[in-house]
Amino acid sequence: MNFVEELRWRGMLHDIMPGTEELLNKGMVSGYIGFDPTADSLHVGSLAQIMTLIHFQRAGHKPFALVGGATGMVGDPSGKSQERNLLSEDVLQHNLAGIQKQLEKFLDFNAGVNSAQMVNNYDWFKEFTFLNFIREVGKHITVNYMMAKDSVKSRISGDTGMSFTEFTYQLVQGYDFYYLWKHQQCVLQMGGSDQWGNIVTGTELIRRKDAGEAYALTTQLIKKSDGTKFGKSEGGNIWLDPEKTSPYKFYQFWLNTSDEDAKIYVRIFTLFDKETIEALETEHTAAPHLRTLQKALAKDITIRTHGESEYGKAIKSSEFLFGNTGIEFLDELNEAEVLGLFEGVPNFKIALNKLSEGINAVDLLGGKTAVFPSKGEAKKMIQGGGVAINKNKIGASEDIYNTSNLIGAKFLVVQKGKKNYFLIIVE
Repeated sequence: MNFVEELRWRGMLHDIMPGTEELLNKGMVSGYIGFDPTADSLHVGSLAQIMTLIHFQRAGHKPFALVGGATGMVGDPSGKSQERNLLSEDVLQHNLAGIQKQLEKFLDFNAGVNSAQMVNNYDWFKEFTFLNFIREVGKHITVNYMMAKDSVKSRISGDTGMSFTEFTYQLVQGYDFYYLWKHQQCVLQMGGSDQWGNIVTGTELIRRKDAGEAYALTTQLIKKSDGTKFGKSEGGNIWLDPEKTSPYKFYQFWLNTSDEDAKIYVRIFTLFDKETIEALETEHTAAPHLRTLQKALAKDITIRTHGESEYGKAIKSSEFLFGNTGIEFLDELNEAEVLGLFEGVPNFKIALNKLSEGINAVDLLGGKTAVFPSKGEAKKMIQGGGVAINKNKIGASEDIYNTSNLIGAKFLVVQKGKKNYFLIIVE
């Protein structure tokens, strides 16, 4: 497998330094990508870089994942309009542990000579004094060179300006590359296209400090066809951590991709080969309403991120909300998963002791909760046969509900018609 060709046909390649492809074709190369440790989970915005490392390893090269324990204390100005919050060492260590656990799902850390390896730049910066840094690193890169970077120019000309802390970031990242080049024979740094300036600073530092050779490669930044930011939903970031974004919501994020974006994402985020993708595209074009591309994309990335079992739950969750799966499915879910399934659905709370006494349907839906704006409206809809609790149609306004009706000892699921859900939470 040719790594650069793989990125090219998948539409991932952006910039590549002359000589990089020739070097990669000669034999195993060690290369790295840096990951931001400002949270204890990566999100789908990080997946393009994770996929780059996966392809790199599959092509027979050795991937390094650098987590920025030191740079996380500073903040990268690239593509940002304001300074990032600085993190304490305790928070960073917690975040690094979470990120490592996630990366182990995607990369092979036991593959022999080209095993993936995690490194933390705090390990080589923690004893590096300021005076030693400006003596050993700062003297090799001119201020003119640093000022010429787009990430610096855009911030300096903006309203907020740039602190000295952020200005030095490219030197810190450049030294990361130098350190890995010198101690791990890492000759290639990869990243998103917004990182080109910082990566090239590293190659320049290696050349000026030790007369060494190093290389750079960047990938396309992921965009959505409608102009909105990739990786976000109405609820915020789509995280890889199932505690932050449920596997069901994660699956739905990919399933709801537009046709135009699905054609791009299926190349970037799956491991399907070219023939498989082209066959999926043909099938999708013949019957777009079946959403063949979206289903294949969502299945592949959900299984690789969360596993077969969680993918199965995501499918059942979709069938529950939009199909004929029975209420008993909810008993397979824990409380967090139930709440995740009904995220965004109107919910109401009721005291356990009130429900224990038994409440008739009209009082429950039009009095104790506001599923209906009034008891009269509740009664009218119930008599019309359009209301169900726990997937069972309410037979009469006087029907009594109590704790024996609860799902998971905590929930009642109300439906108005087929698609309008409401969740009653008993506390």
